[in-house]
Amino acid sequence: MSADTRFQQATAYLGYTFDGDLKVGGDYVPLLRDGDVIYISGQIPRVENTVVVTGRVGAEVSLGQAQLAAKVCAMRALALLQRELGSLDKLRRVLRISVYIQSAADFTQQSEVSDGASALLHEVLGEAGRHTRTSVGVYHLPKNASVELDMVVSVAG
Repeated sequence: MSADTRFQQATAYLGYTFDGDLKVGGDYVPLLRDGDVIYISGQIPRVENTVVVTGRVGAEVSLGQAQLAAKVCAMRALALLQRELGSLDKLRRVLRISVYIQSAADFTQQSEVSDGASALLHEVLGEAGRHTRTSVGVYHLPKNASVELDMVVSVAG
C-alpha cells in the first residue's frame, strides 16, 4: 500500500480534511527545499481556518487531546510534502521533528504528546517515518495552539 493511500486512511480516521489551502500565519514559506532536503515550517493543529486544539496541556487540554493536536500538525506537514513532491512515496526519510507543547507548569509528558506525531508518521510512511526528535514544553504558541511541529525530511533526487 502506498504512503498516499495510508495518508488518506489517516485523514479519514482523524475526521479532518487537509485539502485546499493550508493557511500560513506570517511572512515566511511553509516549506523550503535545498537539494534533497526539505525543511517544513512549524505547523499548528489548524484545519481550514480553525485551530482545533487550543490551550495549555496539563490544564485545559488532556494528554489525549494534545496527542491528537500533534497528529494534526504532522498531517499538515505531510500534506505540504505531498503537494510539493506529487506523492509521499518520493519521501526518502523523515530526518527530524521538533515538537513544542504549550505546557502547564507541572506538565512533564511532552514526549508522550510527541508520540502522537511519531506514531502517525511511522503509520503513514513506514520505516521512512522513523526520525530523531526533540520535545519541548513552552509557555505560549501562536493562536493559542496546544502543539506546534516542524520537520526536516530527505527526498529522492
